[in-house]
Amino acid sequence: MQQQLTAPLKRIRLGRNPRTYFDPKKMAEITESIRAHGVDTPIIVRPVVEEDYDFEVIAGGRRYRGALDAHGGDYAMPITVRVVDDVEARRIALTENIQRDDLSPAEEAVDAAELLGLHGGDRDVTAKILGWSRSTLDGRLALLNCSTAVLDALSQRQISIAHAELLAALSKENQDRVLPVVVAEKRSAADVRKLVESASCALASAIFDKADCAGCPHNSSTQAQMFGEAIGTGNCTNRACFNEKTEKQLETIAVPLREEFQVVRIVRAGDNNTRVQLAVDGPKGVGLEQAKACHACSNYGAAVSGLPDAMGKVYRGQCFDTVCNMKKVGARIQAEKTATAPQKTAADKGKPGTKGAGAASATTVAASNPTATVVAESERVKSYRVKLWRKALRADIGMDHDLARQYLIAVVLSGHARQIDDAVYRKLFERITGTDSPIANLPKAVEAVQAASADAQSNLMIGMLFSAIDGLDVTYLTQLCKTHKLDLKKHWKLDKEFLELITKSEMMVLADELGIRAALGDSVKKVFAKSKPEVIEALLAVDGFDYAGKVPKVLKF
Repeated sequence: MQQQLTAPLKRIRLGRNPRTYFDPKKMAEITESIRAHGVDTPIIVRPVVEEDYDFEVIAGGRRYRGALDAHGGDYAMPITVRVVDDVEARRIALTENIQRDDLSPAEEAVDAAELLGLHGGDRDVTAKILGWSRSTLDGRLALLNCSTAVLDALSQRQISIAHAELLAALSKENQDRVLPVVVAEKRSAADVRKLVESASCALASAIFDKADCAGCPHNSSTQAQMFGEAIGTGNCTNRACFNEKTEKQLETIAVPLREEFQVVRIVRAGDNNTRVQLAVDGPKGVGLEQAKACHACSNYGAAVSGLPDAMGKVYRGQCFDTVCNMKKVGARIQAEKTATAPQKTAADKGKPGTKGAGAASATTVAASNPTATVVAESERVKSYRVKLWRKALRADIGMDHDLARQYLIAVVLSGHARQIDDAVYRKLFERITGTDSPIANLPKAVEAVQAASADAQSNLMIGMLFSAIDGLDVTYLTQLCKTHKLDLKKHWKLDKEFLELITKSEMMVLADELGIRAALGDSVKKVFAKSKPEVIEALLAVDGFDYAGKVPKVLKF
């Protein structure tokens, strides 16, 4: 949704600009051009409700600054208005900024990484939006592992992007050691590649077991002489083997974490913007209640670093949906502002740009009562609960012949008779009637039924319904459970089988929902610091806790 018009500059405020450096010479040229000819291309803004401003700049910060310097706050600025939220505004700003031809590669890398985060870490989608190839995007993101000195040298054209991308494979300390040699001696990218292929396989920094490396013929104790002693000694000259062992060790580190978190990812250069540390308070905090809910989200987990400076390091409590996190943080901040703002009078409510108490109350409630999925609906959990529903429904109907007959007729009337498995039912018939041979055709089936006792026929009606319950699709099974008003509290109690299906972070939220956390009291941190089997054992043996009648939301229909 957008429209084009003009607005006085004094009614427009600057938004968050991805560009952090403004070349003085170019800014002077822009200002003089605007002084002489005005602004031809509208800036992109979005509406804001503030006493002093009507709009916020999304894209066009340099034109805004140039016009303000040239003509002052009363200048009628051409604007294109877009009604978007914070996330979309940021996405537009990044895309507009990065597509300009005067950005340095370092600035492109920072913007591309943030845009990647806004698109859930999908590099293919991000590359398409930017009009780049995937290899170009990966190369830019790799620059984020460069030291400050290397990035400065790149911006000052002392080295090429090829040099910088190669140096990014080294630790920042080693980059700073090698850079002066590369610049002073004007080393080619091919020279740097040879160095990196050796130095990035330094055995001293290897995270895998090096027992087998001691006698390996690829274990070199000397560095490439072309760079003297710039980096150090003791490297593996078999890069493929070194990388394979490193990747295996990263995966080994990730394995136990998967018992604790729903998602565990190995992160590379540029991936930092695809994750954020979940915080409760502060400028990036989501609030206590939302943080508890986040522990059960399918995007909550841990990161294992695949970066040279932190290889193998584990970061727990990561949110991998940065857009959602931004919105939750914004909601918490807005709720706090609303809670501390003075209440509006009836007269104030009619004034433009003011919010009534009703709107404020709604905002506060929305932020303080987060929607949470207590346990992620994995395929294992879904299978468990459907099995539970079928079992509980059969147990609830029991031997109620009248009810079974009514439900069976309803199943046939609604067109679901075909979901009765005849092979399973035939075995049931044989067990109830004592018939040894299978019922091969309709006349024989009639004879067999007529020969069965009245009690057997009655039991077979219930058996037929049970067979139908086992065969119903989940949608229709859910409908039958609701119609029957099935009470799962009578048929389920927290058990080991269910807890083994979920992660430790989900168990923590489950403990909150069922009241187990409160029952554990101060020992809760100690309990959850243990291994998953030990946590399960502790959750099922809380002194004085009544487990009966407590069913988590994820198991309800």
